[in-house]
Amino acid sequence: MSAEAQAQERARAYFQSKGALAPSVIREQIVAAFGALDIVLASVPPERVARRPSPDEWSVGEVVDHLVETYRPGVDELRCLLAGQRPPGAPIPAALQSKAPLLRPWSWLLDELRRAHRDVVDLIAGVPADFETDARVPLVMVVNVTGADGTVRPLHWVEEIDWKAYAIASWRLHAIDHMKQVRKTLAALP
Repeated sequence: MSAEAQAQERARAYFQSKGALAPSVIREQIVAAFGALDIVLASVPPERVARRPSPDEWSVGEVVDHLVETYRPGVDELRCLLAGQRPPGAPIPAALQSKAPLLRPWSWLLDELRRAHRDVVDLIAGVPADFETDARVPLVMVVNVTGADGTVRPLHWVEEIDWKAYAIASWRLHAIDHMKQVRKTLAALP
């Protein structure tokens, strides 16, 4: 089996394992990820927000802009799923950003991110423990895969997932992944 197929199978197995989680547990895990991300973002010196470690990498401000831009439609998709409906339209693009991410004020970005976090947590807090739906959503999955030559590259594909996997991927894993990116970005800045 190729490295790509193995990565896809691991992702599917991970999401399947989350299917038995209670909504309250999913909420707790997301709250913890949001809290950890907030702590890291609160430590970012304002003068470093717009600085890129290299021309082809995002600044911290661009990372937060990306989170805000993906969380907005993500909240709408979650609402659809919790109403038992497939969200209309195409999946949210993996590298979505605003048109001018570096022109958005840092305090505004943080406020918008916290607002989106509250919306997600509130939505999931309202899910009954016995809630079930067959509704699925297409999600652009991105995982790093090591090729035969030893180089690491991102693998993208669209996966149809249920609301629990969507919540875990879109908010818990997404927040953790970009928290790591922010840390790496800050460490790489001179």
